[in-house]
Amino acid sequence: MLSSERFTVAPPGTIEFGEGALQTLGAAVTSLGRTRAFVVTDAGIVRAGIVASVEQVLTDSRVDFEVFSEVEPNPSMSTVDRAGELARRFGDAVVVAVGGGSSLDAAKAVALAAVNSGSAADLDVAAGTAVAGLPVVAVPTTAGTGAETNGFGVIQDTAAHCKVYVGDASVAPRVSILDPALTIGLPPAATAATGVDALVHAVESLTSRGRNPLSEAYARHAVRLVGRWLPVAVADGSNREARAQMLLGSHLAGLALSRSGLGLVHGIAHAVTAYTGAVHGVALAAVLEGVLEHNLPTSTPQYAAIAGDLGVDRTDAGEETNARAAIAACRDLTEQTSVRTTLTALGCAPDLVPELARTALADPVTRNTPRMPTDEALRELLTAAL
Repeated sequence: MLSSERFTVAPPGTIEFGEGALQTLGAAVTSLGRTRAFVVTDAGIVRAGIVASVEQVLTDSRVDFEVFSEVEPNPSMSTVDRAGELARRFGDAVVVAVGGGSSLDAAKAVALAAVNSGSAADLDVAAGTAVAGLPVVAVPTTAGTGAETNGFGVIQDTAAHCKVYVGDASVAPRVSILDPALTIGLPPAATAATGVDALVHAVESLTSRGRNPLSEAYARHAVRLVGRWLPVAVADGSNREARAQMLLGSHLAGLALSRSGLGLVHGIAHAVTAYTGAVHGVALAAVLEGVLEHNLPTSTPQYAAIAGDLGVDRTDAGEETNARAAIAACRDLTEQTSVRTTLTALGCAPDLVPELARTALADPVTRNTPRMPTDEALRELLTAAL
């Protein structure tokens, strides 16, 4: 009952949305009281010519800059620490994150590392062991992670084979520049994988233990947008309307998850990518249907609502029937966009199942899942997904 609920919502930073929004980057930097920018990105964004456009905008705005373009997929702590040291030497600046979720996540950790000593993994502003990070401006080039909506990054601990969360509210992007034109060159496979990430963010937000009415509103509209426009964006990457709708859907799903938390689909996917290096969105797709089936007993009303948002509900059907239609629609969407796969195809052998289960159960996001599995149940779920 809403009358018995209590929640707090912190407003997000400034959002600049629309084609050509990249041109506001220089003003975004100077609005934060700086005239220097430390750009964090990856080699693919450099090859795509996007970094050159960023550099031109900064030059035209008389903003000095340095570019770190070595962020890898599933960024490692060593990369973050190396970039943090370079940013520290560069001096007081705005950290400009350009790219997909990996670059945005890494940039937030770099913004902390730039003003603190030691590894970024050990920094905790809330506990008083670190100081607030440099301000961040985010320029996402994919429609999926919604990483521009919060102050935390998922970074890989390669030694422990797990994901760790690095960040603080101080490095939540002060400005998010959402320019759909920057996503037009994204290949179909990457469009599909990042789009599935946005879908899962929305679906898990709607069933998370931490959900509230505002996160539900963001998430439900995100489901509508992703369900309608992801197949279009995959089929025709030059469709500007699809690109714009997907970028907005991704952002709304990010706003939802930042307020509600996620769940077991992400807990498992984090474990899979940590052990195999699989693409995050593809790892999500491999286990999505199994986790939705597992959660059905506790999430039937939410799934029935999702069926309506995806346009597969029937007014003459019961709640459980519509809930199952939502699960089928999510599966069909991953198949339609050619991202559905198995854990075996991602490099997971049967003998890895116990470690995957252990790592997934230990992941903080799993605590938000609506129906916590036992170790045995999770092993069965993972085995079925092989």
